[in-house]
Amino acid sequence: MNRFAEPILDWYAEHARDLPWRRPEATPWGVLVSEIMLQQTPVVRVLPAWERWLERWPTPAALAAEPSGEAVRAWDRLGYPRRALRLHASACAIVERHDGEVPSSHAALLELPGIGAYTAAAVASFAFRQRHAVLDTNVRRVLARLVSAEEYPPRSQTVGEVTLAESLLPLDPPTAATWSVAVMELGALVCTARAPRCVDCPVLAGCAWQAAGRPAYAGPARRGQRYAGTDRQCRGRLLAVLRHADGPVEKAALDVVWSEPVQRERALDALIADGLVDPLDDGRYALPS
Repeated sequence: MNRFAEPILDWYAEHARDLPWRRPEATPWGVLVSEIMLQQTPVVRVLPAWERWLERWPTPAALAAEPSGEAVRAWDRLGYPRRALRLHASACAIVERHDGEVPSSHAALLELPGIGAYTAAAVASFAFRQRHAVLDTNVRRVLARLVSAEEYPPRSQTVGEVTLAESLLPLDPPTAATWSVAVMELGALVCTARAPRCVDCPVLAGCAWQAAGRPAYAGPARRGQRYAGTDRQCRGRLLAVLRHADGPVEKAALDVVWSEPVQRERALDALIADGLVDPLDDGRYALPS
């Protein structure tokens, strides 16, 4: 194994959070749902949503049997609601192509609608204990500091990052799967973006960034995402009206939640284009059927 593996695995065994999708009883479907929900959303918000989702739709077949609009409604305020449509589409494909069972093959996972390289690797690793490089934001940051002496990784994932991550994977597949989640947890709890707790790091002595004097990031300015007043906020307001309605709504019910008409119409058009809202022939609007 690589020289970082043993201390990071030992640290994980002692400090890992008890998250339901990591427990032995978690199903591959539960792992898949968690990975989609956790994209760009913190754990504290995902936990209750994941539990409600799995209680209502414990299998892909249960979700596939309902309209996609119900997935959007249940997504509630997790943000980026197209993820709900992707989960519904994946559930339908799992039922149609795999007899309702989440496939264990990395290649088959990649063929599911809305499943990209990260999610396929994560599900194959965490649900089926396979050996794949799992590169999320936390893992990329840990490896950038630990090996490359850089405070932050490049904005876009590079081939070099993938090659590095693959080179560090333990040869034993289950151990490699644990290594992947352990590095991810280290980035979430210790090697954080803004205030890393280096004193608590199990591999501090071998960290290239620490040895170099913790040089500051020298790349393009890293800007936080503004939300207030954006089209994204407007879309969220419009979608909330439909989520909380018992059926189709009149256009006036949408107009009252956002005062700027040009932005409101642009946001509504975008929701329709994304398949999140259906315009009906009678002029009303509804969640997709």
